Amino acid sequence: MDRLSALLTHFGVRAGTFFSGDYCGVTAFDEPCGHIHLLQSGQVQIRLADNSEHLISEPTLIFFPRPYHHRLSAIETDFTQLVCATLNFNGGVNNPLSAALPDYLLLPLKDMPMLGTTLEWLFSEASADECGRDATMDRLFELLVIQLLRYLLATHNMASGMMAGLADPRLSRALNQMHENPQQAWTVADLATTANMSRASFAAHFHAVLGQPPADYLMSWRISLAQKRLRDGKPIALIADEVGYESPSALARAFRRKTGTSPRDWLRSQTQTA
Repeated sequence: MDRLSALLTHFGVRAGTFFSGDYCGVTAFDEPCGHIHLLQSGQVQIRLADNSEHLISEPTLIFFPRPYHHRLSAIETDFTQLVCATLNFNGGVNNPLSAALPDYLLLPLKDMPMLGTTLEWLFSEASADECGRDATMDRLFELLVIQLLRYLLATHNMASGMMAGLADPRLSRALNQMHENPQQAWTVADLATTANMSRASFAAHFHAVLGQPPADYLMSWRISLAQKRLRDGKPIALIADEVGYESPSALARAFRRKTGTSPRDWLRSQTQTA
């Protein structure tokens, strides 16, 4: 499986289209989800949680991979046309994929020609009134996110973190092995061999790019998978075997080291806040 598909198999994205057409007014976004806004024409003012403001006056993709307070505003004479959707990555708001992305991205559409066909189809659906329109637009938004991730990898847009590691030809091979086979007892030497690097060079390069040692990254990945499976209702004994721990108690110890709480208490807190 390729570097991106391995991630999306576990932590895919679901989109929900909620607006398309002429936009005028002020809207604040505080929902516990990500958002994607496509400025098709006209202009829009965006105010971000850090109080910075941006006037966007060319077709632009405005991407929030996880909850982030922002406000859009436009007046009638701006002739603003927007298409917007909510985004939810599987595994919750702190899943590894969305957590590896910046708080927001403002990307002119002209800089991403690889998205052209999908954008053309999405805008066409938005302006039509065919049966299945909403479902089609939801799927197109999901495809757009995958293509955006592909673009970020191809252009090395991320300076550090998991996405930067996946964009690195050597590190991506090791990361992909961990993502696809978390149940294996990976050592630094095993991963270095996969990356075709010496053990010392691999460990240093991995830490420099991803900001943590390989063993810490592997534990974080395993716990993220365990959290997703807990939310899906799987028993902890089965989860432990799937994510590389010899027993439920070993998983529980690693889980507590990573999250500060037991799997049972963590799942209860998720249920209470859902």
